[in-house]
Amino acid sequence: QVQLVESGGGLVQPGGSLRLSCAASGSIFGIYVMSWYRQAPGKQRELVAATSTGGTTNYADSVKGRFTISRENAKKTVYLQMNSLKPEDTAVYYCKMATSVGGYWGQGTQVTVSS
Repeated sequence: QVQLVESGGGLVQPGGSLRLSCAASGSIFGIYVMSWYRQAPGKQRELVAATSTGGTTNYADSVKGRFTISRENAKKTVYLQMNSLKPEDTAVYYCKMATSVGGYWGQGTQVTVSS
């Protein structure tokens, strides 16, 4: 059984930084696309950033230049470094992995940006 476990969320002041991690466990022979989504209260879930096996990355316009997605394939882990955080970044952040045995979501981690 495949599980994704996220960590690193919390409360941070505007302008601060957080680093999210998402590690996969279980029998996975290949992880293709690793991505981060977020969902704010009353809003739809949206793609924040994604990275492919070949290293290609893409970002939502709202986070370009502030967030960086990276991955460690051997550890089956994806990271999201978030800098210059803004109140509008407040949301539950979810990781998603497209793998050789299907697509999986993490349980979500809360990020709150507030003074």
